[in-house]
Amino acid sequence: MIRKTALLAVLSAALLAPTLAAAPSTAATSVQTSRQTLSVAITAITPAVPRSPTDVIKISGTVRNDTGADMAGLQVRLRYDALKLQDRAAMDAYMSDQSTATLPVNVSTRNSYMDLQPLAAGGTARWEIQATPVQLGLREFGVYKIAVDVAQYRVPIQAERTFLTYAPPTPQKLPRTRLAVALPVIDQPHRATDDPVFVDDKLSQAIAGKGRLADLLRIAQSAPSSVTWFVDPSLLDDLNTMVKGYKVKTKDGEQSRPAAPAAGQWLQELRTALAAAPVVAVPYADPDLTALAHQGLDDQPNRAITLGGRKAKELLGRDVRTTTNWPAGGLLDADALDLLSVSDDKVDTVLLDSANLPVAQQLTATPDAAATLDAVGGPVTALVADPALSRLFEPETSTSLLLSTQRFIAETAMIAAEPGQTLPRSLVVAPSRRWDPNPALVTGLLKTAGRLPWLQLTTLESIKPGKASVPRAGLTYTDQNRREELSGKYLAPVKETAERAQLTALITATRTQSTFDAAVLRAASSAWRNSTRMGRSVTNAVSKAVTERVDRIQITGAGPDRPRTLAGSNGVVPISVKNSSGAEIRLFIDVRSDDQKLLQVTFQQEEPLSIGPGQSGTVQVPMNATPGTSGDATVTVQLRTAEGKAYGKPQRLTIRTTGYTGIASVIVGAGLTVMLAAVVTRVLRRRAERRRAGSARKPGE
Repeated sequence: MIRKTALLAVLSAALLAPTLAAAPSTAATSVQTSRQTLSVAITAITPAVPRSPTDVIKISGTVRNDTGADMAGLQVRLRYDALKLQDRAAMDAYMSDQSTATLPVNVSTRNSYMDLQPLAAGGTARWEIQATPVQLGLREFGVYKIAVDVAQYRVPIQAERTFLTYAPPTPQKLPRTRLAVALPVIDQPHRATDDPVFVDDKLSQAIAGKGRLADLLRIAQSAPSSVTWFVDPSLLDDLNTMVKGYKVKTKDGEQSRPAAPAAGQWLQELRTALAAAPVVAVPYADPDLTALAHQGLDDQPNRAITLGGRKAKELLGRDVRTTTNWPAGGLLDADALDLLSVSDDKVDTVLLDSANLPVAQQLTATPDAAATLDAVGGPVTALVADPALSRLFEPETSTSLLLSTQRFIAETAMIAAEPGQTLPRSLVVAPSRRWDPNPALVTGLLKTAGRLPWLQLTTLESIKPGKASVPRAGLTYTDQNRREELSGKYLAPVKETAERAQLTALITATRTQSTFDAAVLRAASSAWRNSTRMGRSVTNAVSKAVTERVDRIQITGAGPDRPRTLAGSNGVVPISVKNSSGAEIRLFIDVRSDDQKLLQVTFQQEEPLSIGPGQSGTVQVPMNATPGTSGDATVTVQLRTAEGKAYGKPQRLTIRTTGYTGIASVIVGAGLTVMLAAVVTRVLRRRAERRRAGSARKPGE
């Protein structure tokens, strides 16, 4: 038996010996004219992972002639190396160099070599070649370079490279790598406020046909239940609003749109698709967390997490996680991490880009995905996405499902076989958060992952730091990362709007959370990093809406043309406030004289003034004018919350003093004296008259 195997190996090597024939001079000219326009493509490799030395590997594909001229003397050949690649860096080097000079040196013959019939201009020819692992000299588990080239008279013109993973039974069982896949359903905000007015109509296109959200739904419907989904609740909120009819802003105003049943159907199908899968609610509107931390908007991340969890639960009809965070770009610094760790929901896991948390020292093997970070709120688990595997789910250039699958198989096999690895490790796949996926590619890779014996699909939540974890260098946040954030200039009006919006809640009797939280978070969305113009438009719309709400509570009768009269040097002036906000309010009224030399205000409000919706409230403000003065003075009236925060803009009231009160006292005093003198005179006169009358009666008696 051993002799037969050895003989087979010798014969195979002879049959597949490298062959390079000299090409006629006419072929050289043809090669020069066709080098960029004759293409070869691999469309199938079966089995994808040969397991036995005698497995027949069938490789098929096409050759297309776009040279503009007929071509003859074409061959399709399998090129290979019998030595396995040593590491993932060697795999990268092989795929990045696309010159024909660096193709595998061995060129096959017989079954793995196919002559093509003359190919007309614009024509396509199909080909198929076969080989076995023993013919290719493959002896052990590993990843091997292969390529298929198209040659003319055996001079290579174009080639397509890929990998072949050979997986015969190994003497020692390989540890199964735990693989978690995180897929995002994240978009940009499409509204400014909670009103059904959209800044664009892109959602209706995204959920239809081959739109981005339609593709995401297709993936969710076929993905294994181990995939963890990161869903932005503001996207669900926008779609739910469309179901009832909405308006879209245009250059000329607003256009009405009818109810969109397609939006409701998309939501319902997503609920069904994610019913058994782990779901994480992204903070509402996916705000730029690092920018918020750096610009002093410390309250917003917590509000976004709380609102996001509530909305996602409401619109998906199920519990969701909010303690895991995937920041914009997968990048955080210590400030942002601290804010997350002390949020009400206490974020305990973050999903990061590998550049944000590099290993402490150069390694010869792929590091475990999990690490531990220290934050002010306690330890936080960091899950680091593998960049190469993540790119396969979202390739930068168009690539075939086959080549991506072969690369995925090869990458994960290489990781499993890395020397010195005896403990199972964890890997995380996370494409970019606003990706535009290829459903066939993503679905195919997920199915492949579930079939590979050296992989075990698992949930993101199940990955924790363990014995396989390696030391990390700590959060690395560069100046370039900082420049990519929403700037301080951009966020300044967002911050001012957020502060004014919070006042509309603080002044109410119930003191509930601001109804503008969602609107402010939309203005702070990380989506505006690459679209600040749209973000500013959203911010302006939110600011306008907040101003309108603030102005529903007004001091009545204010203005220089409507003076209040103080009848004399002292008295009280009524100041009234009209409440058109639709909710009961409680406020304090702060009144200050603008010139203490002319007018003094001695007003101290002990209890808040309560005003019901649609009603007015009044306070009586004592004022004293300086004696001997008259004319107009001004006071500044500022409404304030219970915390003493100014509500709305201060108003100036004109106070007109007359001095009449003092004069009236003099007049009243003089009048009383005159009246008293008259009464006394009258009494004395009557007494005198009585005496005279008595004297006159005595002589006549």
